[in-house]
Amino acid sequence: MGRLEDFILKLKAIEDKAKPFVEERISQFKVLGSYGSEEELFSELSFCVLTANWSANGGIKAQDRIGILGFVNYSQDELAGILSDLGHRFPHKRAEFIVKNRYLIGKLREITSLSLLEARKELVKEAKGIGWKEASHFLRNIGRLEVAILDRHILKVLNEVNLIDEVPKGWTEKRYLYIEERFKELSSAFNKLPGETDLYIWYLIKGKVEK
Repeated sequence: MGRLEDFILKLKAIEDKAKPFVEERISQFKVLGSYGSEEELFSELSFCVLTANWSANGGIKAQDRIGILGFVNYSQDELAGILSDLGHRFPHKRAEFIVKNRYLIGKLREITSLSLLEARKELVKEAKGIGWKEASHFLRNIGRLEVAILDRHILKVLNEVNLIDEVPKGWTEKRYLYIEERFKELSSAFNKLPGETDLYIWYLIKGKVEK
């Protein structure tokens, strides 16, 4: 049995246990994507800015502490203070990004209505602290499940199952889209969309579903 087939068997072994948690999280994503206000979308974009080089759990704690209106209204120093209290590695820079991104409030619904490729290009171009991984994370978290979030854990899995030869040290559009196609091969073998598969992999690794 090949490494990919072996890994798919591991996912299938936890599928029934993980499914209620995955489906609940996906339901939350779709509600936000369909009905969320510009401010709520901005809160989720800011969450994705915060999780870069940090953790989803830390981002969730920060999002809960700051709140939707905090992302919109707090000063850069107030945001940095909260992030510092929570142990963020780059509190001042991330606070700066959030404040600079506020001009996108009122434009996010328009951006997220674009095709997946164009939406990601626009987010990478316009939003501070948003690269291809973070743009994909944001779109997945508002219900666009066709994208892959290629963080270090997912890249390690792809490398271990021989779908990629090495873990890249940086991203270009071409490199991201190429490796995303490799992740789609894994997702197809699991018979799920990439955004769903990601959550099952996180459950396999951590025993819980974050976002």
